[in-house]
Amino acid sequence: MSSNQWLATGNFFTAYKQEQRTFFTHLDRSVFSLFLALLLIWPMVFPLSNKYMLVIDSTLIAIVAVMGLNLVTGFAGLISIGHAAFVGVGAYTVAALCRVLGDSHGLVTHFWPIVILAGGLVGAVFGAVVGLPALRLKHLYLAIATLSFQMIFEWTINFMTFFNQGQTIFVGRVFWFTGKVMRREHYQFWYYVTLVVIILSGFGIRNLMKTRYGRCLIAVRDNDRAADAMGMHPGFTKVYAFALAGFMAGMAGALHAYLYRGVGFESFTLHHSISYLAMAIVGGLGTLNGSFWGPVAIQFLELQVEHFSGFAGEYLPSSMNLATALRPLTFGLVIVLFLMFEPRGIANWWRIVKSYTKKWPFRY
Repeated sequence: MSSNQWLATGNFFTAYKQEQRTFFTHLDRSVFSLFLALLLIWPMVFPLSNKYMLVIDSTLIAIVAVMGLNLVTGFAGLISIGHAAFVGVGAYTVAALCRVLGDSHGLVTHFWPIVILAGGLVGAVFGAVVGLPALRLKHLYLAIATLSFQMIFEWTINFMTFFNQGQTIFVGRVFWFTGKVMRREHYQFWYYVTLVVIILSGFGIRNLMKTRYGRCLIAVRDNDRAADAMGMHPGFTKVYAFALAGFMAGMAGALHAYLYRGVGFESFTLHHSISYLAMAIVGGLGTLNGSFWGPVAIQFLELQVEHFSGFAGEYLPSSMNLATALRPLTFGLVIVLFLMFEPRGIANWWRIVKSYTKKWPFRY
């Protein structure tokens, strides 16, 4: 590596250990630390209303879910159209505990970190089971298999009395060191919890991709036969890719249950699976930072469409029902435009900006 650890240019590695570092320069580490400090401090300096904090918390939970989807679809190249069902598995794990033990039981309210991990583990088990068809199916056929899991999940929730036939199952308020988390600090509390989950998951995925198991995901995505010839196990790789995606989705579902203090069927439909897939595409498949850009961009787009619909509704007749028509129109249009003009997503814009800043003032 270059002797200047602050503004090093080029990849001058002299050992594999240098290449495996998370931050290549001190400048990268400093910028990340500053950005992380801003994320931790701003809610206390600029407090927002519960309405906007709920939007931010929902975006962070979507980031956790999309990180899992990016593992299976972006890095492993396996199409999944039932990701919302995995999120629902994690949420209904919390709901099942509330049905059996009660929504105010100590396990639910005091040991909620264990419950969130349990939601992730249950999601991982279902992910591994759904990943078994990947041993013999590819492409469109695998997409249909994941879609069937989405349909089975919806049918099960809607017709089982244990899950209240899809109606809301309430979750009690959690306790922290300072006591019960009440309504006025509820959304800020879950902001910090979800942010910690994102940071730990991000570092975990970043380190995973440096190991042989992470490289197996990329090798199987590029050519599973060549990966098999090189001594990798494509079947095992595909199954644990689905298991990892299910684990991330399960944790996102458990966080969703605690944030909304309830679990309802309407939050885990096929529409939400398509939304997660769109977030991954817009953010950038096969990139870690794309898992952050995609949910933020889609949530921002939905807010702007909602505001524009409310503004236009004041001047247009109510029979046009602009709010209902404009949301799916803009949603589909954004996906098509990204697939046509920027298939690598917003993450590619971020890569260009970073490359420019490192090479400035040179033009190459």
